[in-house]
Amino acid sequence: MRAKIRLEHLVSFGDAIFAFSITFMAVLIEIPNLPANLIQTEVIQSLVEDLGPRFAIYVISFFVIGLYWISYHQIFNHIEGSHGVIIWLNLVFLFFITIIPFAVDLQVDYGFYQVIFILYALVLTFAGLTLTLIWLHARKNRLIDNAVSHTEIQNVLLELFFCLLSL
Repeated sequence: MRAKIRLEHLVSFGDAIFAFSITFMAVLIEIPNLPANLIQTEVIQSLVEDLGPRFAIYVISFFVIGLYWISYHQIFNHIEGSHGVIIWLNLVFLFFITIIPFAVDLQVDYGFYQVIFILYALVLTFAGLTLTLIWLHARKNRLIDNAVSHTEIQNVLLELFFCLLSL
């Protein structure tokens, strides 16, 4: 008999992945090299021009990852035990969370190419779809806490779909 991975370990690993992804995304923000002889308004203008687009995408992506983190916990707060499929779906979901910084970096540097935006959107979409699959699998296999009502189960599913649509 194979040992099961305890649910709290699965969620703790997920939290570490979320923290890593947000941190790595912040590290990718490149500080511009400003000449020493600029006046205050030129410094501000250079920072806005050089950091503005990169920082805007970082802010958006930070809150997208944050939204996934909230949804992740809302789902796993109701699941009562690990299951092989849940573990693998969780790994796939976390994989997409880890490549969000890569997609953000591509978007900042090459966002003028439509294919780069499509890649960025696909990474976010696949993350959301995988999280939805985790919930659907848990519901189908009765892995959800018995205290959770049918209405609450449906509401979580609706929230996941609205989350996907808002991206």
